Amino acid sequence: MNKSELIALLAEKNPHLFLRDVERIVTTIFDEISSAMSRGDRVELRGFGAFSIKERAARVGRNPRTGEAVQVDKKFVPYFKCGKELRERLNADD
Repeated sequence: MNKSELIALLAEKNPHLFLRDVERIVTTIFDEISSAMSRGDRVELRGFGAFSIKERAARVGRNPRTGEAVQVDKKFVPYFKCGKELRERLNADD
């Protein structure tokens, strides 16, 4: 499911809301999660999971084409840890 499909599904389940309002809500939620993570904050959605960032240290990598050593700078990467409720729903025996 992509963002536009999510918006369409939410608009369908909430006919009392305009599509543009649902789109604004979804965009705002994603923007706030991104902003919090860029500040280094952790975002936890109970029952769903937690978004955070992890730091990858600088290292020496290899160019796969030439085999030449390449310096890779440190960087921050997004990390998602699944919540217990979501994990249980994914592994439910139906």
